[in-house]
Amino acid sequence: MSYRRPNGAHKNKRKVARWLLLGTGVVALLLAACVLWQLRFHFFHPRVHIDRSLYPIVGIDVSNHNGAVNFEKVRGDGISFVILKASEGKGYKDPAFSRFYNSARLAGLKVGAYHFFRKNKGGVEQAHNFHNALGSKRLDLPPVIDVEDWSNDHFVDDATTLQRLDDMVRQLKRLGHRKVMIYTNGDGFKKYVMRTFTHDYLWICSFNDPATIKSYRHTMQQFSHWGKVSGVEGDVDMNVFNGSRSQWNKWLAEVAPIIK
Repeated sequence: MSYRRPNGAHKNKRKVARWLLLGTGVVALLLAACVLWQLRFHFFHPRVHIDRSLYPIVGIDVSNHNGAVNFEKVRGDGISFVILKASEGKGYKDPAFSRFYNSARLAGLKVGAYHFFRKNKGGVEQAHNFHNALGSKRLDLPPVIDVEDWSNDHFVDDATTLQRLDDMVRQLKRLGHRKVMIYTNGDGFKKYVMRTFTHDYLWICSFNDPATIKSYRHTMQQFSHWGKVSGVEGDVDMNVFNGSRSQWNKWLAEVAPIIK
């Protein structure tokens, strides 16, 4: 059997195939690395020690995804406040919000509410959705806008996100909410909050000792996604007020007149 040397076209096809195979492998490795990075806290749970003598005011935030919540038991476990999901994006309203609100009020907890900000939706429309979800309910804490990249639209650029967030904050204030609180993590703080929303309250997600993150000048800190609290099945987000009990009472008195 004779051997015929491959011509140039065959060589080029083999090179293209090798490069395609290599490129596919690199993309697969990058995607796997991204998934592992996003899931890192599902396998390793940071433990943050909260010195209750310095930071005595601890709270939780919950949504419909937490299932049934017994707020009497929650309060009995040393929890002072709860922040409830009210809405998301342009039209979604959390089906548990009103029920949770009434039960938390009856249990004597301080109550706040938050809106999950969708980067691919207009800020004005989201402000109206949040405002309508709150209705005439009285809050003890400023309304919160939850701004994060996790489980959000990654194709919306930062400048557009910031503009829509600014639109939402401004519209909420036009609707009578004189101040808001923004929830985000360290990356979100740098991208969306640090230079723009300096006069609004900050609720920072950080798995670090409260004493080490003073530079944020935050009001609230979310320090865990894996808390265990009586009255809540499974894991629950844990939060702490950045101050003493007397500072907490003073802050509540300060924000009361500016909450619609």
